[in-house]
Amino acid sequence: MNENVLAKVGNREILKEEMEMMIKSLGPEREAQFNNDKGREYVLNELVNQELFYLYAMANGMDGEEAFKAQLETVKANILKQYAVNKTIAGVGVEEKEAEEYYEKNKSNFQTPESVHTKHILVDSEEEAESIKAEIDGGIEFEDAAQKYSKCPSNANGGDLGMFGRGKMVPEFEDAAFGMKVGQISEPVKTQFGYHLIKVEDRKEASVKAYDEVKNEIGQRLISEKQRDVYMEKISELKQQYEVKIY
Repeated sequence: MNENVLAKVGNREILKEEMEMMIKSLGPEREAQFNNDKGREYVLNELVNQELFYLYAMANGMDGEEAFKAQLETVKANILKQYAVNKTIAGVGVEEKEAEEYYEKNKSNFQTPESVHTKHILVDSEEEAESIKAEIDGGIEFEDAAQKYSKCPSNANGGDLGMFGRGKMVPEFEDAAFGMKVGQISEPVKTQFGYHLIKVEDRKEASVKAYDEVKNEIGQRLISEKQRDVYMEKISELKQQYEVKIY
């Protein structure tokens, strides 16, 4: 027996490919739900059920009913419309030179903004912040002080806030952090949350992504633009051939 045949309903065979296609058509989340032995059994039973209804419909001449023919024509028309659109834009492509020229003219679109990596200690008073700063100046590690004193949940990670760009933190904190050098620890900085001691771990200056990093993105963008242009040109052409009235 052919291993690719999973079931047979009347004279109709249900193939393994049909089950796999049905599972994939469910979308990523539901596909994961049914991509197991129990799920496949359920899908196979559903395919069997559908074949039973197909045989029932054919045996009772439903394929000749006017209501069915009307639905079939609607489905056929919708498929044909999309087929015609796909065929119209099928030949659209982008040459390497076009992508390179687009990159050179639009480098500002591929800029990586300035960013800074900080750790901080957050306390309620300026006096407390100054006292902790004195301990750090005296030799205690910043990360140990953060775990010991900071009221921010980041204290569990030594006060680490990770890398961030401008606009992610409150202005007072941000202005201080972006004005510091790597390794520097700030004086107490007041914000709406309290008083911060800030340590800069790393910083990255604004830069432009290399062409190789973005060429696929550019290619897709240019193809989409060209396809839209071809689509609209075809629409204009067709409107000259067929009268359009909108009521």
